[in-house]
Amino acid sequence: MKLGSPPSKGSGNGTSPLERAYTDAVDQVGEGDDIRARILDAAVEQFGALGVRRSTMDDVARRANVSRITVYRRFATKDALVEQVIVREYRRWFDRFLVDIRHARTAADRVVLGFVSSLRAIRENPIIGGLLAAEPDMLLGSMIGDQGHTVAMVRRFVADQLRREQRAGHVAREVDVDLVAELMVRISASYLALPSQVIDLDDDEQVAALARHFLVPMLEPPRDSGADAPATGR
Repeated sequence: MKLGSPPSKGSGNGTSPLERAYTDAVDQVGEGDDIRARILDAAVEQFGALGVRRSTMDDVARRANVSRITVYRRFATKDALVEQVIVREYRRWFDRFLVDIRHARTAADRVVLGFVSSLRAIRENPIIGGLLAAEPDMLLGSMIGDQGHTVAMVRRFVADQLRREQRAGHVAREVDVDLVAELMVRISASYLALPSQVIDLDDDEQVAALARHFLVPMLEPPRDSGADAPATGR
């Protein structure tokens, strides 16, 4: 298998919230009915105020000004409601990412801006960022316990952006965009999951400098294309 090429699909049939968010963003799926959207809005407010574990379906129903039965008709369980809230928040992150990088003039600037805006947007999100800060086991458990679906989906999203840069002539054809995307995503995830004592993630200039010094060079073709590539998947 070529280094950085996506692995073949395994036996895992489940999809992560992030996979569904990505698919919805690409397909431009709408919010659904108004009541469903109102319930999701109420859930965001409720979870932001009290956290997921302390909140009940009754709390969400009261905030949405609908009956408890109405909530359960659209979300069979609290877990289903939480998952759909996370799906929608991730989808909004995908959409926001694409809007943010439009302001950048070069591929390097888009990598830097994308890295900075992604870390900031996720950490400041009242649901995703709140879960990372207050209930990390709930969110991180879904990320690392899903056979790699979540990381693979973000990698696919980033790799798609890098392929566009290649087609436009902004990134060399020799660059393995799948491998580069994999590294970028895992670096980003590590900073989100484990607070840094070296980089102040609240300082956009520090985060941008990190991206420019260590992520942007990944866009350059390998210096020694004839060197043996390390084996993967063994």
